[in-house]
Amino acid sequence: MKRLLALTALAISAFSLQVTPGLAEGQLKVYHWFEYIPQELVDKFEKETGIDVTIDTFDSNEAMLASLKAGKLGQYDVTVPGDYMVEIMRNEGLLDSYTREEMPNFGNIAPEWVDAPFDPGRKHSIPYQWGSTAFSVNRDVYKGDISSLAIIFNPPDELKGKINVLDSQGEVLALGSIYLGIPQCTQDRVQLKALNDMLLAAKANWASFGSDTAKDVLVSGDAAAGMIYNGFSAKARAEGANVEYAFPKEGFVLWMDNMVLLKDAPNRANALKFMNFLLDPENAAAVTNYAAYNAGVKGVEPFLSDAVKKSPENNPPANQKGEFIKACDQETQKLYDAIWTNLKK
Repeated sequence: MKRLLALTALAISAFSLQVTPGLAEGQLKVYHWFEYIPQELVDKFEKETGIDVTIDTFDSNEAMLASLKAGKLGQYDVTVPGDYMVEIMRNEGLLDSYTREEMPNFGNIAPEWVDAPFDPGRKHSIPYQWGSTAFSVNRDVYKGDISSLAIIFNPPDELKGKINVLDSQGEVLALGSIYLGIPQCTQDRVQLKALNDMLLAAKANWASFGSDTAKDVLVSGDAAAGMIYNGFSAKARAEGANVEYAFPKEGFVLWMDNMVLLKDAPNRANALKFMNFLLDPENAAAVTNYAAYNAGVKGVEPFLSDAVKKSPENNPPANQKGEFIKACDQETQKLYDAIWTNLKK
């Protein structure tokens, strides 16, 4: 009997070894922004497919890129970079490609986002959400004019020492350049010095750097103003903070986050299923209703909440335009990296 039990145990062990590789087919590893997808939607995908989803988070495009290059490439299947970061990752060979036949819902991508400049023809990515980055102000603290980026970079006395700034190199340097009226990716040393000096002077008036906490510090009152994503501002307002989101006269950052298929994805087929799932209008709308941004997918309108449709953060004035963060060439990027490093000392 003991011998029979032993043989049975060996047989079970051998069977387990045989099926273990198959377990990987039921997994999906996602590298995502903080608070950027509703758990209910993840649960829906898991229920429909039987795939077990694991999500790790990052708080900036640059942190995500550094993490992947430091050894995490090959551990994740998909991630969600901003527009300029898609171009950087594509140029550095960090992305896999897919065919339209592998993405049945490809036709649901809104026409204006199909041939994106950062991923022509959408060979590596799908639209996730798009929105803007500017700033919000607590109107209980400051009732003055908020039409200028000076609120962040040369603030009035009421806001000095009470400002949170995103811990995001791309957005901080882009908004600083927009405020000064200089081009992004400039190599002009005079312009770069002006940007560096302006940021260092502005830093003296800031209370904190934080991306994940950009909403929370406005809600708690730890900050009276802050550089922020428009959806985070809408959430802060919904949570009771008397904040107003600004579309500054100098301009603001326009962005699109995209889900990309990573090179050496351990669960490539499941990654494609998830990307295709997110291109379903009802599912894309679920992300929008949760995150309070905009989907790049056709047919979402019937599924959107009234709060999102009417959100002032999602409806900029017609005469004010945003601009995408530009991906600089490698040599120019080193100049901007130096400014950021100096700012964060």
